[in-house]
Amino acid sequence: MIRSLTHIVRTRRANRQLGGLLAFVAGAANAGGFLAIQRYTSHMTGIVSEIADNLVLGNFFLGAAGLAALCAFVAGAATTAVLVNWARRRHLHSEYAFSLMLEAVLLLLFGLLGANLNVLVGIFLPTTVLVLSFIMGLQNAIVTKISKAEIRTTHMTGIVTDLGIELGRLFYWNRTHAGNLVHFVEADRDKLGIHASILGLFFAGGLAGALAFKQVGFVATVPLALVLSAVAAPPLWQDLGDWLRRQDRART
Repeated sequence: MIRSLTHIVRTRRANRQLGGLLAFVAGAANAGGFLAIQRYTSHMTGIVSEIADNLVLGNFFLGAAGLAALCAFVAGAATTAVLVNWARRRHLHSEYAFSLMLEAVLLLLFGLLGANLNVLVGIFLPTTVLVLSFIMGLQNAIVTKISKAEIRTTHMTGIVTDLGIELGRLFYWNRTHAGNLVHFVEADRDKLGIHASILGLFFAGGLAGALAFKQVGFVATVPLALVLSAVAAPPLWQDLGDWLRRQDRART
């Protein structure tokens, strides 16, 4: 089952399972990150508005900090695109695993940076914001590419909007005229289920992340990193084995 989550041959079931897992991780990292640095980094809508507000108010340093977070998010998404296309061109099994393993490493880095926030706040706090923003961009791009933009995991605005649209269709009363349906509206129950599960898992992740951070602090990032590593490891290990066999054949 774990191997199917990052397999290069995708199925809707695997996309949903990976999307649900990453939504949980994003919710946990976002909520835990807020308790650590008092900032949410999973969505850029608020960041962009904050940049505009700070520029108008003359808070240019805060505006520059928001711009840096925005650039980090974009850089994370771009990194996923580079890694996926690099692996795809070489026909690797770890097409999506590189980004997941990088996210796992960065979550551990977030834990290490957070543990030192009280030492050099002026250095570690901005760095932590950038790392979290990069992680969110990296992760959102993974699921976007895998599901062909059907699933998003780090911001819920689009998910809630689509959920509302499908609920509106579900409760719409189809009137009839002369025995025929003039305008028949039907909800996509499959899509409704996907969006509801992603929203629920993001919320559950937020609860788990906030509780874990409150109880154990930055060590709470370790289980998240281990789960992502376990998902990413099989295809990476397979590609490593293939590379070693090619090297053996080349030497003989």
